[in-house]
Amino acid sequence: MNKTKMTYFKDEDILHLTTSEEYEANSVELSPNVTAELNEKDELIGIEIIDASSFIRDSIMEAAQAKMLNLSKPYKKIAKQPS
Repeated sequence: MNKTKMTYFKDEDILHLTTSEEYEANSVELSPNVTAELNEKDELIGIEIIDASSFIRDSIMEAAQAKMLNLSKPYKKIAKQPS
């Protein structure tokens, strides 16, 4: 994975990440709008994200909300045991 390359196609809003220049022999849909590209040995050589701006925005917002919910939990004080 030392040749990772990222290309964004603005007009189509597609983000393409590649880890190899190998030929794509197969692909697997990981989730809606996210596809893993595989070589002949079924090794991962790339990821394609359609509607990339929405995907990234939503992913960041989701991660931020989860972090904020975790941070907003009430702090529990440990009661001192009587000596």
